[in-house]
Formats: sequence, C-alpha cells, structure tokens
Amino acid sequence: MISMRFSKMAKLFQGMIFLMALFIGSYAMAEGAADAAATKEVAAVAGEKAYIAESTKYVAIAVIMAVGSSAAAFAVGKIGAAAMGAAAEKPELLGRAIAFVGLGEGIALFGFLIALFLLN
Repeated sequence: MISMRFSKMAKLFQGMIFLMALFIGSYAMAEGAADAAATKEVAAVAGEKAYIAESTKYVAIAVIMAVGSSAAAFAVGKIGAAAMGAAAEKPELLGRAIAFVGLGEGIALFGFLIALFLLN
C-alpha cells in the first residue's frame, strides 16, 4: 500500500519536474525570440542558425536538470527509506546508511555540473 502511494507520488513528482523543464526551456526560447526579433533586420541566415542552436542548448540544460533531479529524488527516496529501516533495527548502521543517501544525492550534483558546463 505504501509503495503504491510512493510510486504514484514519484510519478507525479517526475511529471512536475518535466513540466518545469519544459516551462524553463520555453521561457529561455521566448527570451531568445525577443532578442532575435529586435535584431532580425540585421541577422543573416547564420544568425538564425545560431539562435536555434542557442535555444536548443537551453532546452537541453532544462532536460538535464529535470532528469538529474528526478533521478536523485527517486534514489534518495528509496535509499532513505531503506536506511531508516535499517537504523531502526541496528542504530550503528545509520552512519554508513547516510553515506549511501549522499551518493544518491550526487546524481543531482552531476546533472547540475553538466548543465553548468553547457551554459559556458
């Protein structure tokens, strides 16, 4: 029963992350569109291709952050539940279990670093 509710919540969370990524990507594209509209008279075909590449970069960054964050949330949720269950039975395992939760959180950090590298 609990795992079914967690599964539904995880799917809902992943859906919200995906929608946020789409919103951020579309916002970045709209902001780029406003800049492109201001310079459209001067922009050549090469400039239009650069705009498409730039907007695609922002969408890729949003998707990377969404996937990394949702994967980290899923991993921390599963590992955290198992860690607390193990700590309830043997309290001396809590220190080692928390280290595994940190490893799950590292997934989000790697996604953030890749997104940061794509920005530059």
